[in-house]
Amino acid sequence: MGIEKGIFKRMELLVGEQVMQRTADARVIIFGVGGVGSWCAESLVRSGIRHLTIVDSDRVCITNINRQLMATTKTVGKVKVEVLKERLLEINPTAEIDAQQKIYDENTAADFHIEDYDYIIDAIDSLKDKAHLILEACKTKAVFISSMGAALKMDVSKIHVAEFWKVKGCPLARALRGKFRKMKVRPARKFKCVYSEELLSNMGHNSTCGTEHCMCPKAQAGPGDPALVNHEWCSSKAQINGTVAHITAIFGFTIAGMVMQDLYSKAQEEVNGK
Repeated sequence: MGIEKGIFKRMELLVGEQVMQRTADARVIIFGVGGVGSWCAESLVRSGIRHLTIVDSDRVCITNINRQLMATTKTVGKVKVEVLKERLLEINPTAEIDAQQKIYDENTAADFHIEDYDYIIDAIDSLKDKAHLILEACKTKAVFISSMGAALKMDVSKIHVAEFWKVKGCPLARALRGKFRKMKVRPARKFKCVYSEELLSNMGHNSTCGTEHCMCPKAQAGPGDPALVNHEWCSSKAQINGTVAHITAIFGFTIAGMVMQDLYSKAQEEVNGK
């Protein structure tokens, strides 16, 4: 624990030993480590989270570089969760990072044992899979936080936190609510979301990047799970929307901040209750 004492000295100065211990003991799982999830993971580990599971099925595409933490010209083609794990362990070599190159859906949901976690973070793009995770996560006792759509945004002042049913101006939240109504189900409890009420339009030409480094054309070879070598989400999307780093990062950092605030508040409640 010697190296951790040094790494987190400034954090401990701010929040105290009790919060740091709570943070070190907490178990967190992030579904989706793209533009939002990757920055969230980094912030959590830099804040003292030691037990972190990161789930994503993709490899790094050249089109990820503008907004995803681990995406660089040197990591294109590599498995996202493995590249991110390597970086997180450079920050804290004693952290326990479980990198899972998997797809979350109704068929694989039980494999993740989300009931074992203290915090469940949703940064999934797929509407169907996101809806399923929301329903399942709300059945657990874990603190659950969901990211709404971060594409087609530029104005940081329009980023907010709200309870899911009170999110305004977000097409993804609207689509999710519509899906739940159509299914005649509701999440078992309330949960908070990070969202933006801004909605811009794409200005550029909507196509693949046109280079050999793009994962959008189905790949035939590469690292990671052989069953996922030619898997990518872009070809399954009705439209690819523009994104920018400062928005996706603020979404991710906000979620990480919500986790840390919850840990801090619970520690304060313990102190005040004694």
